[in-house]
Amino acid sequence: MSLNKSKILVTGSAGFIGSHIYDLLFSMGHEVYGVDDLSGGFMRNVSQKKFFTKLDLRDRTKTAAYIKKIKPDIIFHLAADATEGRSQFTPFSAMDRNIVAYNNVLVPAIKHGLKKMILTSSMSVYGAQQVPFKESMMPQPEDIYGISKMSMEKTTHILSDVYGFKYVIIRPHNVYGPRQNLSDPYRNVVGIFINSLLHGKNFYVYGDGTQKRAFSYIDDVAPAMVRSVFKKECEGEMINIGSDETVTLNELAETVLKAFYGDIRSVPPNYLPKHMPDRPREVKYAYCEHKVAGKLLGFKSKVQLSEGVSKMTDWAKSTGKQPFVYLTSLELDHPKAPKTWTAKLI
Repeated sequence: MSLNKSKILVTGSAGFIGSHIYDLLFSMGHEVYGVDDLSGGFMRNVSQKKFFTKLDLRDRTKTAAYIKKIKPDIIFHLAADATEGRSQFTPFSAMDRNIVAYNNVLVPAIKHGLKKMILTSSMSVYGAQQVPFKESMMPQPEDIYGISKMSMEKTTHILSDVYGFKYVIIRPHNVYGPRQNLSDPYRNVVGIFINSLLHGKNFYVYGDGTQKRAFSYIDDVAPAMVRSVFKKECEGEMINIGSDETVTLNELAETVLKAFYGDIRSVPPNYLPKHMPDRPREVKYAYCEHKVAGKLLGFKSKVQLSEGVSKMTDWAKSTGKQPFVYLTSLELDHPKAPKTWTAKLI
């Protein structure tokens, strides 16, 4: 496998992070292919349409045929049902779009000469442990999504040991920025806040808003993820990638309002956030340490939250408000489901 020019497949390439990864790899001169089922991605994110194929990775036969045709050296797997908070109410979707889809890609790829897998996992595998989360911690997921990502990681470890392909596991967290799906009412809190304001509505904060997160701007995260592909030191490693700037959701809400209106004093009172009950099993404090990424990749997040949110707000305003798209029904429709979803308040 030549690092100068590799044949690379990016799954989820019409999505938020996937489209940025694709464009970076393509600009480096690699032979890059992309697949996406467009359930959460958009053709407007696809820069090289002749190398793009619409494909639902849950379809084992079609996925195997596609992999046989392409025979990628490297796979950057980003396709996912990345709805952590919703996964308790849509467990089939979490399993089918994560574990099943991943195996549908990985197994035929091994058969056809896969050299390296870059698996995009999630901070959700850590669960509710002591922060900041470190790669040395044993996974203790609190939700179905986290379980699915942990399973994908373990599958990668085992099959790599048996079949000899190399891998890197990336655990990004709370990534935001241009190209994010503004239409999703279940995830991407920065996007939900901004799109709600574009609709002329307030947004909602679950619980008391003192949950702590570190929001990571795409221009910091995507280049580091790409660098991991070609660093031998990263092989066999799990790497947290994201921001070190921790904020509460209340602080995030204020940052978004400032970016949108210029001055918090200019915010119309009816646009101020409203609080709703906590979501089931939501981890209160979730952010990571990035010493491994610093050592292996020279990574250090540079974009401060205020700057990143301002950039994303400008992009969202230029894109225009997007209709929020709800599922027809939850797989487990239950009174514990957030009212913001069941009553379509967002």
